[in-house]
Amino acid sequence: MTEQKKPELLMPAGSLPVLKTAIDFGADAVYIGGDIYSLRAKAVNFSADDMKEGIAYAHARGKKVYVTVNITAHNGDLNGIEGYLEELEEIGPDGLIISDPGVFMLAREHAPSIERHISTQANNTNYLTYRFWYEQGATRVVSARELSLEEIKELRSNIPADMEIESFVHGAMCISYSGRCLLSNYLTGRDANLGECTHPCRWRYHLMEETRPGEYLPVVENDRGTFIFNSKDLCMVDHIDDLVKAGISSYKCEGRMKSALYVATVTRAYRNAIDDYFTDPAVYEKNKATYVEEVGKCTNRRFYTGFYYGKPPKEAMVYEDSTYVKEYVYYGTVEENAGEESICVITQKNKFCVGDTLEVLEPGPVVPRYVKVLSITAQDGTAMESCPHAGQRLTVAFDGPVGRGCLLRGKDKWG
Repeated sequence: MTEQKKPELLMPAGSLPVLKTAIDFGADAVYIGGDIYSLRAKAVNFSADDMKEGIAYAHARGKKVYVTVNITAHNGDLNGIEGYLEELEEIGPDGLIISDPGVFMLAREHAPSIERHISTQANNTNYLTYRFWYEQGATRVVSARELSLEEIKELRSNIPADMEIESFVHGAMCISYSGRCLLSNYLTGRDANLGECTHPCRWRYHLMEETRPGEYLPVVENDRGTFIFNSKDLCMVDHIDDLVKAGISSYKCEGRMKSALYVATVTRAYRNAIDDYFTDPAVYEKNKATYVEEVGKCTNRRFYTGFYYGKPPKEAMVYEDSTYVKEYVYYGTVEENAGEESICVITQKNKFCVGDTLEVLEPGPVVPRYVKVLSITAQDGTAMESCPHAGQRLTVAFDGPVGRGCLLRGKDKWG
C-alpha cells in the first residue's frame, strides 16, 4: 500500500446550506466565493456573515474553507480588492484561490496570514511555473485541466516536497484552455473571466450562408445534430489509484453552481472511494462500479477522463439530442425533525405524493435506503395528497427515520 498521505477531498459550495452539506457528507475542505471578485457571479455566493458562519461550522469539525478571489482584475478592481482582502484577513478562511499576479501581491500585503493558492485560471502546466509561485509564497497550485497524469508525476518530482498540487477530478469541463474563455464576452458582453459566463459553448449552433440570410444549415456530426463545443463531464472516481500514484494532494470537484443534492452525492461517492482505497485497494476495486453508478445519479453530460490519459478522443464530445442526463430529482433536505425522526420538515424542491417511495441520501457508506411518504401537511395544517409547487415548506411523515441534514431523491417520474 502506498505511504502517500491521504489526499484532501475538496468540494464546491455556492451557498451556506450547501457548504454544510458538503462538510456533513465527508468533504475535507470546501471552496466558496464571496459576493464579489470570484468567477461564479451567478451563484448565490457568501455574504461576510455567511462566510463567518460557514468557516466556524467547518473548523468546529476539523475541516477547511478556501475563498476564491480569482477574477482577472482590471485597474478599476484593485482598490476594492484591497478592502475585500483586509475583510477576509479578519474573517479567517484557510486559503485564498487567486489567478491574477496583481491580486496575489495584494493578498500577500493585505491578507498575510491566509495561505495563497494559485487557481487553474493561471494556466499552470509545468514545474517551473509551480516553482515560481512557490518562491512568491504560494503553498498550493491548481493544475491546468489539460495535464496528463504522467505530466503531473513529472511535475511532482520537480517541485518542493511541501508544495501541494490540487487537481480537478470531477465535473464540467471548459472548451477553452483552463477556463480562459472569451466566447461569452464576445457574444453577450458578459465576461467569463469576471465571473459572468453565459456558457455559450453549450448552445446549439447552425451555419448561415451569406447569400441566404435566415436559412439555417445544420452543423452535422450525426443524424441527431451536434453540440460542437459540448464536452462530457470529467469523472475520476474509478481511477483513484492512478491519482494517488501521480502525487496529487487535493482532489477537487467542480460545481459552485450545483445543488445540494449534487454536492452530497458526489462528496459521498468520492469520500467512500478514497477511504476504501486507503483502507484496502481490493475493496476499492470491488466497489468501483458502485461509485460510478452513484455519481451518475446527478445531472451530468456523461463521463470521461479528461486529459489524464492523453488527448481526449472524439467520443469525449456529447452529440446526443439532449446535453444532459437527468434521471433523478431532488425532493428536499430535512431541515428539522418534528418530535421524532420519521416526521420531517422540508422545503420541497420537486413534486411527490402520499404513497411515493423516496430514497434517503445520508452520510456514510453508499447503501440505498428508502422510505414511504405516509402524509404531507402544509404550514397551515392542511393535509395534502401531493405537493406540486416547488418552495413549499412542509411537514412530511415517513415510515422510517430520516435525520436532520439528510436529502431526499428519487427517479424522475414527471420528466
